[in-house]
Amino acid sequence: MLTRWKMPEHYAGEVWPEFFVFLGQHRESDALTRSNFIRGLELIGGESDTVTVVRERHWAVGWVEWIAIHQDDTDTLARAQAIAERLADYPVLDEDHFSELEYSEACDYWASMSVRERVSIAREQGVSIFAARRNYLPEGVQL
Repeated sequence: MLTRWKMPEHYAGEVWPEFFVFLGQHRESDALTRSNFIRGLELIGGESDTVTVVRERHWAVGWVEWIAIHQDDTDTLARAQAIAERLADYPVLDEDHFSELEYSEACDYWASMSVRERVSIAREQGVSIFAARRNYLPEGVQL
C-alpha cells in the first residue's frame, strides 16, 4: 500500500527518490484526515533521521504535507504498512482523537460566530435561543 515517491508533473521542489509516502494532508483537509495524519505519525514513532514530514506549497490548496519514510528504515515501513492496511479496512486510526478534534473545532467555530448566527442555528435545531449568548457550544447543537 505504501508507494515510493514519484516526481509530480510540473514539480520544482526537492526530490525524494529514496523515500516512501505514508500519509498526507493539506490546508483543506477534513478533521478525519488531519486526525489520521497526527496519529499515524505518532504511531510510527514521529519524525527522526529516516522519517520526515515534508512541507510544500501547492497552487490549489496552499500547502501540502506528507510523511516520508526512507527506504532503509524497514521497521518503520512495516509499521506504516500495517497502519495503511488498517485504514483500508476502517478509515479512523483513533476514534477518541478524531472525536476530540471534531468537537474542539465545533466549539471554536461556535465561539467565532456572531450572536445573531448562533440564534439562527439554535432556532433551527430547537435549542433555546438564550444559549446563543454563551461562547461554549450548547448541548444539542450540531454544526
